[in-house]
Amino acid sequence: MGAGQSTASKVPPRALHVLRVTPSSPASQTSIEPYFDFVVGFKDENPASNNIDATELERIVEAHEGRSLGLLVWNSKSQNVRDVPIVPSRTWSMPYATPDPKEPDTAEHKPSLLGLSMRMCEPESAMENVWHVLDVLEGSPAESAGLVPYGDWIIGWSGGVLSTEGDFYEVVEAHIDKPLRVFVYSYDFDNIREVVLVPNRHWGGEGLLGCVFGFGLLHRIP
Repeated sequence: MGAGQSTASKVPPRALHVLRVTPSSPASQTSIEPYFDFVVGFKDENPASNNIDATELERIVEAHEGRSLGLLVWNSKSQNVRDVPIVPSRTWSMPYATPDPKEPDTAEHKPSLLGLSMRMCEPESAMENVWHVLDVLEGSPAESAGLVPYGDWIIGWSGGVLSTEGDFYEVVEAHIDKPLRVFVYSYDFDNIREVVLVPNRHWGGEGLLGCVFGFGLLHRIP
């Protein structure tokens, strides 16, 4: 499965932001990519289908279990909406979903049909929350982690969403001398990788990471 035709589109006012794609899931077999993709609706003759929310999407996905569903996905890099065919299914996660007889509640838990982690947001503001790597000091935690000046952007971390400029620095402070897993976009390779940073004050230079970041309009991902 992949993606259908795409059409140019302005930034949608609200959409479901794709944060993660679970390996081996139905979504992992499509062209959907974390961070840059936003689900804005589903392929249907009804114009109202373009005004999606989490509850509506869940209802539609449930109704299409085992058969193809066309998701309308807006991409922040191409500024296009494309049709992504996907077949909702629980079979991919069944080996991991065996209920524990000692835990009654687990028997009621249903595995994900898509394998997507999403949140409702305003795409315009979601795209602003990135930290552009401008300089990496020699011998620093940032250098040890392989961050690349000007080519890398920190777009999130393993613990959740970073919504404001200060969120990232608060997370760094909370992980002094502890591993911090962040998601980094490489402009040079056009991919997202997981990077482990260990913020500390004893690496021999200034700051916890030894890295200079840019934030705001001038530092968005081009």
